[in-house]
Amino acid sequence: MPWQPSADIKQLKQRAKVIRQIRAFFDARHMLEVDTPVMSHYGVSDPHIDSIPVAFTQDGAASRTHMSLMSSPEYAMKRLLAAGSGSIYQISKAFRNGEIGRKHNPEFTLLEWYRINYTLEQLMQEVSCLIDTVLVSDKLEWHFLSYRWAFESILSIDPLTASDEAIKQKAMSLVDVQIDANTPRDTWLDLLMSHCIEPKLPKACFIFDYPASQCALACKAQDERGDAVARRFEVYVNGMELANGYHELTDAQEQAQRFETDNQSRQAMGKVAMAPDIRLIQALEVGLPECSGVALGIERLLMLVSGETDIAKVMAFSHHRA
Repeated sequence: MPWQPSADIKQLKQRAKVIRQIRAFFDARHMLEVDTPVMSHYGVSDPHIDSIPVAFTQDGAASRTHMSLMSSPEYAMKRLLAAGSGSIYQISKAFRNGEIGRKHNPEFTLLEWYRINYTLEQLMQEVSCLIDTVLVSDKLEWHFLSYRWAFESILSIDPLTASDEAIKQKAMSLVDVQIDANTPRDTWLDLLMSHCIEPKLPKACFIFDYPASQCALACKAQDERGDAVARRFEVYVNGMELANGYHELTDAQEQAQRFETDNQSRQAMGKVAMAPDIRLIQALEVGLPECSGVALGIERLLMLVSGETDIAKVMAFSHHRA
């Protein structure tokens, strides 16, 4: 019946246990737990993420302040890092408009943490350690694979140097979806990743060093062949994406430029441009310490723990019962 929880009580007890394990994991590493707002004056500019808007009225005034429910606590946590917080973590609600399905819910729970002076490799090791701690009954053998290696070994194509036409033709030959032939290169790469590569990945693996065009809020660097890459990773267990991590961008000017580029992409996709988060830019100007950070979906981790295939089964009330 609609009034009942979407998860049974056994699952909710398991959820509480996992969150206790996570807090114990970070407490043992002397990391500060923080709590930042889920409602912000600035939304996220990422063209593939849509914030949920909120109209806020103060003291019954006729005018409204338009705010956004945050898709991640990233911006606020980076402001804390710039203020001298040291390494921090947070378990918070996050919101994304239009995302609903077997693995998605518009409101979900993120574990996000930032490590001062950690390399991407050090953070990947810590992420694997955390997941092993929670999935203690399922011994995982971790694999660390570059994005380039995955494409070359599985699809026999170099995603960094192949022409746009070659990438498009590869995708059109392997992925049976209706899509505009003028679709950007990164969309073809995403289709190849989701349809052809993810199903063939090892049971537990990290994919790192994405194309530089997919940098989001990560630093760029050169790989061992001298090609530009984004210093970021994604974590997959049983073919399901669990987490997304970056060696964080610290350059305020570059961040401002990325906000502008994001909005150009949003407008080209017919989406509303988002005002850049000036407070994040100001924090970066003061100085964000060298750090790496990662966001991990709590519900997806719980799905692995429980063996459930529907996200609704690991949350008290899913979107349809909220």
